Amino acid sequence: MDGSLEGVTMRRVAWRLVPFLCILYVVAFVDRINVGFAALTMSRDLGLTPTMFGFGAGIFFLSYFLFEVPSNLLLDRFGARRWIARVMITWGLISMGFAFITGPGQFYVLRFLLGVAEAGFFPGVILYLTYWFPKRWRGRVTAGFVVAIPIASAVAAPVSGYLLAMDGILGFRGWQWMFILEAAPAVILGFVCLAYLTDRPEGAAWLTPEQRDWLVAEMRAERGAPQHHSLREVGATLVSWPVLRLALVYFGLTTGLYGIELWLPQIVKGFGHSNIEVGFISALPYLLAIATMGAWARHSDRTGERFGHVAAACAVGCAGLVVAGLVHEFVVPTVIFLAIAIAGVMAARPPFWQLPTEFLSGTKAAAGIAAINSIGNLGGFVGPALIGWAREASGSFTLGLMISAATLALSAAFTLSLRRTSRSALPALVVR
Repeated sequence: MDGSLEGVTMRRVAWRLVPFLCILYVVAFVDRINVGFAALTMSRDLGLTPTMFGFGAGIFFLSYFLFEVPSNLLLDRFGARRWIARVMITWGLISMGFAFITGPGQFYVLRFLLGVAEAGFFPGVILYLTYWFPKRWRGRVTAGFVVAIPIASAVAAPVSGYLLAMDGILGFRGWQWMFILEAAPAVILGFVCLAYLTDRPEGAAWLTPEQRDWLVAEMRAERGAPQHHSLREVGATLVSWPVLRLALVYFGLTTGLYGIELWLPQIVKGFGHSNIEVGFISALPYLLAIATMGAWARHSDRTGERFGHVAAACAVGCAGLVVAGLVHEFVVPTVIFLAIAIAGVMAARPPFWQLPTEFLSGTKAAAGIAAINSIGNLGGFVGPALIGWAREASGSFTLGLMISAATLALSAAFTLSLRRTSRSALPALVVR
């Protein structure tokens, strides 16, 4: 074990921040994806067709796209502690509101508002981690945070299955109980954020003076002189070619992820399983993803290589979706290859999020990271909507899975093109 000042300090910071942030993201992601489980019974109650559900599930990402950059800039201005607390409390209250909707229009409106409320959380945390961890630590730290995605999916699947079985208690349907009970932790943890989080290392009373001084000096040296960017400079960053290319790569990742994530319960349900069985079977692919993404992130940190790790993981995800689409009539191979696809998509995320801070800093980093995430997350609208359309048009999930696979193939190819560009002209691409 590293007993140096750096090793001791970074372990203390990591144990203080990463598990708590991971818990926050688990709660956030559960509230984002539980609509996929609710649809097992909610769609019938509200009269939602597959196309309507796919559109409603995806509309979250349209508002997420519109409000994410402003949200991240406000976090940079007002501090992570207050802003993350605000995000969690508002999204928790809106998620509870789903229990009281009575038709498709209200479903669309609340999904849109949920995206407004949650906008800025993920890129805000990614930005927040850059305040606390030097670059050489960020791959494994980001993996420790992003692992919340498969954890949330693995936890939400069986829990949601059981909550759906609460039909009739106090006059509520099971899907209504699911929204109420799964949203409550977000509101509670929002208030916990106000007491627990520290905005910057300078205010970390839980570090010793020696540790705090070392970390403050280290982060200042890495950032260089304080940078103040005008709104015009920040705006230019948002449309710069490096940022747009990274956003396109992330678009493919999110199209693949949410195309599977929000439809997986209904894919499994199609094999005739009960809602509780659907929950447990749907959790299995995420157990593989939890193990895979951590190991892949550590390997990326050890080698210092990012582009190849992103491209290879995207290629694995693509292959898994293609084979799952071909064997979709058989439950065991379908779940196995969807697990491989999810593991690939998840493993690509930690090394991917090390790329933006290689050429962005200061206020531009806050805006650029948010822009990449918000533009890329439009794939969260496209993926579910395309699979819903394909399901209604063709009668099976095969076409939708193939379309999602194609977006992952494009992400892999685009990532490799970025690597070639970075080798030949990285100095010219640096945006500071």
